[in-house]
Amino acid sequence: MSLDDWLRNGWLVEHETSPQEIIELLRIADRDLRECRAAGLSPDWSLAIAYNSALQSATAALSAAGYRAARDGHHHRIIQSLAETIGADSDMIIRLDGFRKKRNISEYERSGAISAQEAKEMLVLARNLRKGVADWLKKNHPRLIQE
Repeated sequence: MSLDDWLRNGWLVEHETSPQEIIELLRIADRDLRECRAAGLSPDWSLAIAYNSALQSATAALSAAGYRAARDGHHHRIIQSLAETIGADSDMIIRLDGFRKKRNISEYERSGAISAQEAKEMLVLARNLRKGVADWLKKNHPRLIQE
C-alpha cells in the first residue's frame, strides 16, 4: 500500500512541513540519542528514550513526504511508513515494531521488561535510522535539511 492509499484510509493526513520542523524533529532525535546513554538509567528508560529518537527520525521522514500519522495507532503507522519514505527494509521495520511493543509493556504494564542488551540494540537501531533519514532527506528533500 502506498502512502496515498493510507491517506484514503484515514491512517494519514496531509501535512506541509518546513525546514524548521525537520530540524527540530532531528534535534529531538539527537538529544535522545545522547540522553539514552546517561549513567544510571534502567534499561527500560534507556530503550524508551532511544525508541523516541527513532520515532522522531521516522516522523521527520513522513513529514518530508507530506504526511503525518492520524491519531489511531500513530506510532505503528509512523514505523510502517518507513518502507515508503526512506525505503527501509522489512527487518528494520519488524525490529522497530518489536521494540515499540516492548516499550509499551515496560511503560504501561511491567517494569524491568527490557534487558540491557535490548536497550543497546534499540540505540544502534535509532542511530542507524537517524543517519538513514538524514541521508534520504539530503538526497530527496535537500531544501528541508541543513546539517
